[in-house]
Amino acid sequence: MFFFISLYMQQVLGYSAIKAGLSYLPLAVSIILSAGIASQLVTRIGFKQVMAMGMALIAAALVWFSQISAHGSFLGDILGPSLLAAVGLGFAFVTTTIAAVSGVPDSEAGLASGLINTTQQVGGALGLAVLSAISISVTGTSRLPSVLTDGFHSAFLAGAGIAALGLVATLTLIRSSDSRAHTRIGEGAVPAESPA
Repeated sequence: MFFFISLYMQQVLGYSAIKAGLSYLPLAVSIILSAGIASQLVTRIGFKQVMAMGMALIAAALVWFSQISAHGSFLGDILGPSLLAAVGLGFAFVTTTIAAVSGVPDSEAGLASGLINTTQQVGGALGLAVLSAISISVTGTSRLPSVLTDGFHSAFLAGAGIAALGLVATLTLIRSSDSRAHTRIGEGAVPAESPA
């Protein structure tokens, strides 16, 4: 997602690298704030619901990004969906880690944490490769802003589809009992021993 936003700002809107980088500040600050909110929500309503909200917000933000214009602007095309995506990402990052290590014995928590970090890195690289291929299949070698924007539209919509699949996986694969057990831990109850 960020890769295509950067390309849009630099190749379509004509931003310098520094201006494009500075344009990410609202998104970065919003991710930090939403991650803090997500941490509090997890102990109240469970991580499954917060993760589902995050995935839904990411999908909605990517659909919104797919509406960018070849004659767009930061305020009109980037800021709104960036802030929506930031809240979704903050919610998803926190809850993905919690869900990945939930129910894991203390002796294997490091392994589970390492696996989730590796999966995120590989998934990010694979996702970028797939979405880039989708974008390039539309743009070819053209550098015309309108053609580039069409390629970005396709990539954002494909990304929204992936986020929607993540939402479905969250709702179907995560047990609500695991999520509720985490809320009891957050309220001061002592967690049950995980099976060895």
